[in-house]
Amino acid sequence: MKYRYLLALAALSTLSVTASHAQLGDLRRAIGGVVAPSIGGLMSGPQPVSTNINDATFGDPSQDRFTPPGRPQPMHSLARAPQGGFVLSPGYYEYVAQSYCLHAGTHGPGGGDGYLFAPVLGSARDAVTAILQNSVAHPDIEQRDIQQLLWAIVARARFEDLDNRLKLVAGRLLSRRQLAGLNRSALSVLNSSQLQQLGIVPPFARQVLRAESDMRGLLTTPGAAYADMERVAVLGGMAPAGEGSRETPANRWSAHPDGYMIRYQPSSYSQTRIQIWVAAGAAGVGQTFDPAKHIAVPGNTSRQRLAQSARIYGG
Repeated sequence: MKYRYLLALAALSTLSVTASHAQLGDLRRAIGGVVAPSIGGLMSGPQPVSTNINDATFGDPSQDRFTPPGRPQPMHSLARAPQGGFVLSPGYYEYVAQSYCLHAGTHGPGGGDGYLFAPVLGSARDAVTAILQNSVAHPDIEQRDIQQLLWAIVARARFEDLDNRLKLVAGRLLSRRQLAGLNRSALSVLNSSQLQQLGIVPPFARQVLRAESDMRGLLTTPGAAYADMERVAVLGGMAPAGEGSRETPANRWSAHPDGYMIRYQPSSYSQTRIQIWVAAGAAGVGQTFDPAKHIAVPGNTSRQRLAQSARIYGG
């Protein structure tokens, strides 16, 4: 049943044969239409991913000078959980994860700013987590394709209008129910009148809203280049200190509520070194470290929050 749906989804923009009309009509009714965004609604409505610095309450400054004993062991030496996470044993572990930008129109990592643990929150939490978890079982899916799906979620692009290749990838990583939910919250690109209204919005929010609108346009434009999307999503130059920022050194550990210490050291939005310390007898022994449920939140709010995955960068 799922694969019949995937084929219908991939064909929405190309099929015209009579035998397919009923299937396509059913699918369109299931996912609904594109909503014209209002500026007020964009500012106050539910966000697909809402995790922010206020949710990153687990940083532990008292451990800034702590270095676990010995050399870190590779994370893949641990047993894997069914959804791709790692079953923790006592010790010091690390790996370089495939990570993903979840905040278009902001700056990438850099400048010595540290990152803190926070959970995935927002109206699209289940879909974001599912993409990251399910991607582990599909190593043939390119990291860039996964990134584009996540950009489509945070920008609230219409999945039906993505190119056929991305639609098929989405169908492999998401359920029909999840796809339908994402499409029901899809927005159109801001028109000139709406762009003028952005003048009353605070500068940082205006920057993000414009970037999300531009991303919706690029993601649904046939042949749009990944490099163009990246330029919209990831700002260059020096990152100013954003509103509500917290001074966070790059070596800051977070005390995960499951009973272990974790820190994130991204070298770009697409790769993050993750280190974990599990003390002998700690509550974290036997727990599953599932990166798909983690967002690395920057102490500097003008930088990007980063989704994490159990896929090893370059592996």
